[in-house]
Amino acid sequence: MIRKYGTANWQGTLKEGTGSVSTESGALKNVNYGFQKRFEGEPGSNPEEMLGAAHASCFAMALSLELGNAGYTADNIDAKTTVSLEQVDDGFAITKADISVTATVPGIDDAEFQKIAEATSKGCPVSKVLSCDIGLEAKLA
Repeated sequence: MIRKYGTANWQGTLKEGTGSVSTESGALKNVNYGFQKRFEGEPGSNPEEMLGAAHASCFAMALSLELGNAGYTADNIDAKTTVSLEQVDDGFAITKADISVTATVPGIDDAEFQKIAEATSKGCPVSKVLSCDIGLEAKLA
């Protein structure tokens, strides 16, 4: 079993407080986040973009695996996950994660690529942990 962790610290009230987030590897170290960054468009990080980055990176790796299992090697895979945070009856919820991927894969046709990308969107470990609707847009470059 592989176990990795991220940490977060929060100080103060929801609107006036600030937080920092770090990862075990140190790739993120005391990255500032807060209400204004999450809800008011202030530059900086927030949980949705970090989740999007985690999902996109996992998806790109999983797509590489699935392409390899089908006998293809991607020259390049660019993945982006847009995470939607919406107000719902009982507060806020992450309601959707849309994956957009563009890949350069020698020798594959679009129908095969779409089939592999769709399977990857369901099999990616981060996709599995998300209980929201996961949309996918897949393009060959």
